[in-house]
Amino acid sequence: MSNGNSSQPDLAVQTLGPIAGNRWMQLAAGVIAMIVISNFQYAFTLFTPGLKQQFAGVPYSQIALIYTLFILFETWPVPVAGYFIDKFGIRNLMLIGSVLIFLGWVLGGTVATSVFHLYIFYGVLAGTGAGIIYIATVANAVKWFPDKRGLAAGLTAAGFGGGSALTLIPISASISSMGWAGAMAAWGVGQGVVAIAMALILHHPPKGWLPKDWVQPKAVAQTRRNFSATQMLSQKEFYIMYFMFLMVCTGGLMTTGNMSQIAKSLNVFDAKVMGIAIVPFVATVAGVTNAFARIMWGAVSDRFGREYTMAFAFALEGVLIFLMTQISGSPIAFMILMPFVFLAWGEIYALFSAITGDVFGPKNASGNYGILYTAKGLASILAGWGAAAVAALYAGSFSVPYYISAIFDITAAVMALYILRPLIRKRIAGEGAEEEGGSAIPAAAKA
Repeated sequence: MSNGNSSQPDLAVQTLGPIAGNRWMQLAAGVIAMIVISNFQYAFTLFTPGLKQQFAGVPYSQIALIYTLFILFETWPVPVAGYFIDKFGIRNLMLIGSVLIFLGWVLGGTVATSVFHLYIFYGVLAGTGAGIIYIATVANAVKWFPDKRGLAAGLTAAGFGGGSALTLIPISASISSMGWAGAMAAWGVGQGVVAIAMALILHHPPKGWLPKDWVQPKAVAQTRRNFSATQMLSQKEFYIMYFMFLMVCTGGLMTTGNMSQIAKSLNVFDAKVMGIAIVPFVATVAGVTNAFARIMWGAVSDRFGREYTMAFAFALEGVLIFLMTQISGSPIAFMILMPFVFLAWGEIYALFSAITGDVFGPKNASGNYGILYTAKGLASILAGWGAAAVAALYAGSFSVPYYISAIFDITAAVMALYILRPLIRKRIAGEGAEEEGGSAIPAAAKA
């Protein structure tokens, strides 16, 4: 399907100006905003040694709960934020999110004197702010790029997955020189200011706008309707996607939040690579592969279809997660395998956001993907506090949590190919038949 009106892109420039009206500038601003919130998730493992030292009498599972709460508040309030973004625009919500991430780390580094304080500052405030920014930027990419939805969502999500690759080693150095609290406060200020600047650029495309010479990807089924949240929740495919997201998310989140403890359980924590401690080094390389995964698999899904891409990537992740249980005592294997784990995992944030726009329409993408994104919150319970608690039953070993995660990944791969794909294709084909036959389309669901 091609949009032959070459003047349509000018509508965005005329309405929003040459910067905000340029969809590539919108994409760039979204990526930068994602980069500055990436550390709130991916740098947590760098703070855990200092937190354990300062709060020596607190069990590690309670410290890990900070991470779990961050993920919960990054995900569960997002449907409400997404609804307000779709209804009132992106800028005001982005500004709120930026202020919250600023306060989360600044207060965490200057005011917090207990783990409970960090539950509030790092978990609730920073988590909610990061969630608002995340859903706003991903959904904005979905709206500006109907022709390259997988690639655009992948590039945006790559900022979140890979932004930390630019900063993990500097943050680790800051912690060494300033302590965990000083580093948290200093980086909180910088990241908050950059996020506020990006918030002033971001806008949704004007109503009726389409990119010049738009061509729908042949391998991707896209609905012509725009589903409200209520309508989406009445569709079977939503619940299948939700369960798949939950399962695949678990292993990667567990590895992200517990990397230092996993390295200890594998007897490689004290190893160094080129004079750098192995955990920040590997976390940095994994951040690069995590980011590349979102771009690569997003682009692949535009060409070959979301469900085929999901099936292959999820199955690969299951194999790699299992191999993590076989490398105890080998720093080289840890250094090589861990980045590939993230290469096969990071794509979920590109594929699930893109397929949400495909299957339920772009108009309400912020709210709809926000609801699906809450699966990450449930996964965080399994991946953070849950995995730490199970590992404690096995003398700190993460082998059993990894076995469970591998089973989850393989199950999701099978579901993508044999359940989700046929269901989506049948429903969207039915929509086309209805339109050709003159059947009425509910007004609330029309594109």
